Amino acid sequence: MRIEKCFFCGSPVYPGHGIQFVRNDCKIFRFCRSKCHKNFKKKKNPRKAKWTKAFRKSAGKELAVDPTFEFEKRRNEPVKYDRELWAKTLEAMKRVEAIKGKREAQHIFDRWKKAKVIEREKDRREVKRDIALIKSPAVGLANRPSKAMDVEEADEEEMDFTSTEIGSVKKAKKRQKARIVEEVEEKRLEEEMLQS
Repeated sequence: MRIEKCFFCGSPVYPGHGIQFVRNDCKIFRFCRSKCHKNFKKKKNPRKAKWTKAFRKSAGKELAVDPTFEFEKRRNEPVKYDRELWAKTLEAMKRVEAIKGKREAQHIFDRWKKAKVIEREKDRREVKRDIALIKSPAVGLANRPSKAMDVEEADEEEMDFTSTEIGSVKKAKKRQKARIVEEVEEKRLEEEMLQS
């Protein structure tokens, strides 16, 4: 059983499935479904359609250059049957698949690390740009010297927004809100005591 590859998207075409187109120069094009066939007839470039293997490889989302791909190339030389050769070939195929899987996993892991760095930088820029949304307007009230707390102590307790992780910013924001609520409660209690 020979499993062909779709000319447009690169997915497998099993026997009895898909569409086959033979051009005037006897070149055979196999398509997995009508979607690929229609795009081919419209002369679309598979490297520009985001759902194709060609796009993923050209955009660096999948491993494109690897010596293990040489084994997948079709060889049109007929080989005389030899049981030992077939046994070695099957073992080699399993080994090649294992190697290819490890390399693809490493490629994905490297992409993930780069994406994490980019995401972190994006979060930093967002925090820097929208610091007014994160800082409460009541922070200015905490710095007034009329309170029992000194100005230096208030500065020390003020949040540090230069942290690299958004999670720590969220925690600091929650602590600041809790502190402000406590201060408002204390003021309210003081006013009640003065009135009574």
